[in-house]
Amino acid sequence: MKITGGKVFDLEHGFVERDVCFDGALITPDSGDGGCYDAAGCYVIPGLTDVHFHGCRGADLSDGDADGLQTMAEYELSRGVTQICPAGMTLLEDRLTRVCRTAAEHKKANRPGADLVGINLEGPFLSMAKKGAQNGEWLHAPDVPMLRRLMEASEGLVKLVSVAPEEPGALDFIKEVSEDVTVSVAHTTADYNTALEAFRCGAREVTHLFNAMPAFTHRAPGVVGAAMDSPWARVELICDGVHIHQSVVRAVFKMFGPDRVVLISDTMRAAGMSDGQYDLGGQNVIVKGPLATLEDGTIAGSVTDLMACTKTAVSFGIPLADAVRAAAVNPAKAIGIFDRVGSLEPGKRANVAVLDSDLELKAVFFHGKQVV
Repeated sequence: MKITGGKVFDLEHGFVERDVCFDGALITPDSGDGGCYDAAGCYVIPGLTDVHFHGCRGADLSDGDADGLQTMAEYELSRGVTQICPAGMTLLEDRLTRVCRTAAEHKKANRPGADLVGINLEGPFLSMAKKGAQNGEWLHAPDVPMLRRLMEASEGLVKLVSVAPEEPGALDFIKEVSEDVTVSVAHTTADYNTALEAFRCGAREVTHLFNAMPAFTHRAPGVVGAAMDSPWARVELICDGVHIHQSVVRAVFKMFGPDRVVLISDTMRAAGMSDGQYDLGGQNVIVKGPLATLEDGTIAGSVTDLMACTKTAVSFGIPLADAVRAAAVNPAKAIGIFDRVGSLEPGKRANVAVLDSDLELKAVFFHGKQVV
């Protein structure tokens, strides 16, 4: 198969005019049999990886439901998100165990839809003061044995875990688990020094930068400043046009550079659905247009998708190549799968999205087959 005539995302040069060839499920230097797709006037980019979304089309990872997880995978694939690492909410351990086991079974069954490449445990090791839309009754102190049990139940799928570093035992927790899972600073009251120590102990990411953490100010730079001063740390950014002002989106790309920003959608089950009332981690969420809130007005995830967030980032002034890097390359690196996906180099999976000149999705190729 060969995709011809398009402007192709290139790791070094942004976009170049060349063909993308694949033989079977892998990208190759030359095309095998299987026809040709004319992408003239279009952009050809790697399939995206969303490392932080909760659900869509009425389903949520936290339901622990196999059919719901398949619904999520199929919807995300239809939007050009070819790899998913959905996030669980703060739940009791028995429910999180069910979530992990359901995900492991889904992975082994090779069910339809985007590849399930991991699980993101956003809770329960968070701060009550910055819990946001997390259920405070189920928060838990950082607990290494508990995390190990969940990792075992997931059969290796747990790739990200969030923690508030100011909580008792959190820094020791980070030191002990950071070699086995990406630790992300999240839902926290940590000041600059505490957050900096968390990064020195092994944390490598920040969950939805600016949201559920102290503000970045000139005398108290907090988590944002500590992350900026830790060059190995990546930062998640919700670019749905609701969570973060467009000026701040531009500032983040300038402060951190396009290699350290990870675009996420943070979508909930209402994504792809109509306005109404929905559940998120056992709490009622009201959706009206692009805004999802708890009954007290707290923003509760988004109702978009990662491809739409990428387009929104570009509308805010982010160069397309930088936005694609943040939605395809960096998240794949964050969870250790960049050797297989995230760019259009020979040997990688033939997971490809084609966008028209307005950045609307025109086609999706998954494991070498056109599915959209």
